[in-house]
Amino acid sequence: MRFMFVREQCFDFPVEKMCQLLDVSRSGYYKWLRGEKSQRETENEVLLDKIKKIFFENHELYGRPRVCAELKSQGYHYNKKRIERLMKGKFVAKTRRKFRVTTDSQHTLPVAPNILKQNFVSASANRVWTSDITYIWTLEGWLYLAVVLDVFSRKIVGWSMGKHLESQLVVKAIKGAILSRQPGKNIIFHSDRGIQYAARDTRLLLNNYGFIQSMSRKGRCYDNAITESFFHSLKTEQVYFERYATRKEARQSIFNYIEVFYNRQRRHSSIGFLSPDNFEKKFVNA
Repeated sequence: MRFMFVREQCFDFPVEKMCQLLDVSRSGYYKWLRGEKSQRETENEVLLDKIKKIFFENHELYGRPRVCAELKSQGYHYNKKRIERLMKGKFVAKTRRKFRVTTDSQHTLPVAPNILKQNFVSASANRVWTSDITYIWTLEGWLYLAVVLDVFSRKIVGWSMGKHLESQLVVKAIKGAILSRQPGKNIIFHSDRGIQYAARDTRLLLNNYGFIQSMSRKGRCYDNAITESFFHSLKTEQVYFERYATRKEARQSIFNYIEVFYNRQRRHSSIGFLSPDNFEKKFVNA
């Protein structure tokens, strides 16, 4: 005799047998019969709401590992596979487009040796800084961005934007970093061989503040991979999803990404899924 387990037909089958076949408790069976949600279903709905809030508050960029880290920081300890199962097909991080690296090192200015040698580890803040420049397209023309990054926490400690690609773009970023961090001497300052970093005013500024200048080897973009990684995140998480009508609009968008999201909120896998700010605070308060 065949039975279809639908509510209208369940009364024709003994309850005990039904519960044994379905491997459920008698109370659970009656809840199902009345159309009531199980405790697990209710918990999953609550968890989905938490996941949804985290996902959209973080620019639709977080996959399962960062969502797990965010939930853990809020005091919730859910199974990773459970979160992955609930997210599947519902919350998919934005697709990242390819990022292209561009550097102009065709000049005859002095070039510093490569002191850093791809050692992107620092025992404390303000020991190793890296820097680079990137381009952002707007309908008004290019907007150029120079950043200074502290290797210790991956934090962007200085930055500047302008419509001209010149050494002053870099100088302003370095001055901003010095003003905000008040560092000591002997910081390794690493960059590529771009003309803006080899320029006299940049070298003079670094020398006056006691920095040790370091530059990537010719044609070796991986020598400054840590800063390129930041630009990759900026472009693929923010810039490529925008269409900037003006430089002013792009400036505001990039400011928000760096100061509001990246430094203070975005969880970085290489520093234990903490934001740069929180990573630094953890060591200051330790």
